[in-house]
Amino acid sequence: MFTYKRRVNFYDTDLMGVVHHANYIRYFEEARVEYLRAAGWDLTELMDEGIVFPIVEVEAKYKESARYDEIILIHTFMRKVDRVKLEIEYEAVSEKTGRVLATGRTVNTFTDTKTGRIVRLPKDKVAGLMEFTKGDRNG
Repeated sequence: MFTYKRRVNFYDTDLMGVVHHANYIRYFEEARVEYLRAAGWDLTELMDEGIVFPIVEVEAKYKESARYDEIILIHTFMRKVDRVKLEIEYEAVSEKTGRVLATGRTVNTFTDTKTGRIVRLPKDKVAGLMEFTKGDRNG
């Protein structure tokens, strides 16, 4: 598990003073990027090699509302990693109360920027990530 800490900005909220639901998807993305950075992945290097990994599935479940200036923790779990895709789960939690605010899941596939086709990464490219994330995977 990797935890990303974030303060809710005023612009993240709606007229009711709560985080707009679409912003949780952004929070999940921020957490995913920081998780990969902590694992030693240089996303710029991958992009320079012509590899991106767009989201092909996303889901979110909302349980409670976060509010302006609240600190939220996004616990991030890499549930699956292989040469073709990443499957990641998220849990947004209020730092103050410990209550779960939202949960989510994304699936990304490695894609060639020139062809738009899914590609397999070399084994050595995913080996370090697999080691870093092995505690997150079930089974």
